[in-house]
Amino acid sequence: MQPQSETVSQIMLEIARALNCPPEAIPAQVDETAAAQILNIKKSTLSNWRCTGRYHLPYIKTGRLVRYRIFDLAEWIARRRVGAEG
Repeated sequence: MQPQSETVSQIMLEIARALNCPPEAIPAQVDETAAAQILNIKKSTLSNWRCTGRYHLPYIKTGRLVRYRIFDLAEWIARRRVGAEG
């Protein structure tokens, strides 16, 4: 099941608030420290998830640098939302 675009848009606004930036200035990608802040987890937990493949959370790796696309984070959060609508 694909997350609804409205839900992803709402999550993008929440991410903007978590990063203390205006919605129109959300960066396309963030480092793992900011991604961990967005997900409210430790950076080491995020690293563990990458290494073990526990969750399918897409990331970009260039050399030692790890980046997460904001849109991927928002979709990932939306897919994990539990509860009835309405």
